[in-house]
Amino acid sequence: MSLFLHGLGHFHPDNEITNRFLEELDIGTSDEWILERVGIRSRRTVLPLDFIRTTRNADTRAAMEAVEFTSAELGARAAEMALERAGLTAADIGMVISGSSGADFQSPADACMVASHLGIDVPALDLNSACTSFLTQLHFLSMMQPDKLPTFVLIVGVDSLTKTVDYSDRSASVLWGDAGAAAVVSTQEPGIAEVLGTTMESRPTAGDKVVVPRAGYFDQSGRTVQAFAIKKTALCLDRLRTEFETPERPMHFVGHQANLRMLESVCRRCDIPDDRHHYNVEWYGNTGAASSASVISQRWEKWGANDDIAVAGVGAGLTWASYLLRFVSSPGAR
Repeated sequence: MSLFLHGLGHFHPDNEITNRFLEELDIGTSDEWILERVGIRSRRTVLPLDFIRTTRNADTRAAMEAVEFTSAELGARAAEMALERAGLTAADIGMVISGSSGADFQSPADACMVASHLGIDVPALDLNSACTSFLTQLHFLSMMQPDKLPTFVLIVGVDSLTKTVDYSDRSASVLWGDAGAAAVVSTQEPGIAEVLGTTMESRPTAGDKVVVPRAGYFDQSGRTVQAFAIKKTALCLDRLRTEFETPERPMHFVGHQANLRMLESVCRRCDIPDDRHHYNVEWYGNTGAASSASVISQRWEKWGANDDIAVAGVGAGLTWASYLLRFVSSPGAR
């Protein structure tokens, strides 16, 4: 079954956690230490900087009250951009699917909240697989019967994990940024690009390696998870290249924005040249379910009609997923 992309959007909040800001928290980190280990210079947060500075986020319940954007608001802002790029309005959307690593509420679903912000009453549900949520949504839609779906579906990947970070812990503090990403897709109407070769797999027996409690702090087995992420990303990328790479179509790579050093390891392993590797983790951190889609969205006007993008992601669960985005016309031509 065909799945077509019509528009893609992203949103990052304005509040910026720089490496200098983290140095000033006096938690035993420095710009040099951070760049050497994860290659991140900055990240965005839904939290006021004064809240982080004065509390170190000692109470995650207070963080929920302090946020300047809810996850649904991040998703709705990204959705507005996706709709504008698609040449559609919210009234054209027949279903909303959202996913994240840590929804704001047990209920209602984030997707219902996004739809509410957009002012539409349509079927809305969450489909969560942590950082691979956006890719998982594409995979599930690709397996659906086209005539069972509305013409246009809005999918959203959003995370505001800075509110789950213990800012007295340097290992977690350096990683996370907040963002939303959204796409307008269709199984019926051809679009600017086609989504091909979707996959999603998981290893639940290793699910305890990355955890975000309902009321608590993000925690992961860092080295184990990074080794897993490099291996699975490389396997996904090799599969996509074997199945879809052709001499006449440049194949680009966008991975999950866990950290730059991980992505560089994948590129070395898979011989990806620098000009085919695209990322934003250096300036936005690990934005969870929004990460790879936000990279593609930020370069929206630069993609050409012959570009292929191999996208691979990893996340809690443990999960890994991938797809190929094949542009058939240039976004800049619209």
